[in-house]
Amino acid sequence: MFVTASYINYQGNRLHCAKAGNGARVLLLFHGFGQHHRVFDSWVEALGHQYTLYSFDLFFHGQSHWHSREALEKTDWQEIMTLFFKQESITDFELAGFSMGGKFALATLELFPTKVKKITLLAPDGIKTSFWYSLATYPIATRSLFKSMILHPKRLLWLTKFLSALHLVDSGLLRFAEHQMNTEEKRRRVYFTWVYFRHLKFDQKHLAGIINQHAISFTIVVGRYDKIITAANMQPFLSKLKEKEFFLIEAGHNDLIDKSIHVVIKSQNDNPS
Repeated sequence: MFVTASYINYQGNRLHCAKAGNGARVLLLFHGFGQHHRVFDSWVEALGHQYTLYSFDLFFHGQSHWHSREALEKTDWQEIMTLFFKQESITDFELAGFSMGGKFALATLELFPTKVKKITLLAPDGIKTSFWYSLATYPIATRSLFKSMILHPKRLLWLTKFLSALHLVDSGLLRFAEHQMNTEEKRRRVYFTWVYFRHLKFDQKHLAGIINQHAISFTIVVGRYDKIITAANMQPFLSKLKEKEFFLIEAGHNDLIDKSIHVVIKSQNDNPS
């Protein structure tokens, strides 16, 4: 269990981080949408003797708050993490991110490549951006339409039924979306995270170049039954890497963190940083 809490304050915004474990290696953890830092409790139990783990509440989740009216930029994240590294006296580290947290792991990798020893991504967002995500966040006209559907659930319900009837979106993906947006609080969180994190996007070739140049150990884990992030979507990026590990495990999207721990442990032991 995470027992020590700290905050990184930046221009009126606050990022919450929890710390656990007593190992010599440092592991930074970034959760998915609708979660918080405690989603990695099982990792503390499994890795706490080997690692000191830092698990973040991403903005609009848990105890972290983004009050700025502007979208989060990569330069903002660079300054925030620089403050964090100084605060915790961290010189090098490993990264892990699940789903939406993959964007923050990738941003940290891109901004601090010389400090990163290893990165593990679980069904990560950020490697391949979906058409529907882009439509919702770009340009302003469609973003306003998306906001109106978030705030008026009947419009959203009509859209999901329309897309399902035309077989434009997988039914499992629609069920996931409906679960994530079945209350006003959840719908607002969807809107805020999709819009305020919209500048956390990446060029696959550039990312692969960083990983290859710095010989960073790279692992991706995807669930066989995941309708959100699929194994097929990861292959174009993986093909650009000289060295990598890929695991397809018996899991869906929501249970991937706990079910992936055995392959994570194997990867850590086979490729110590």
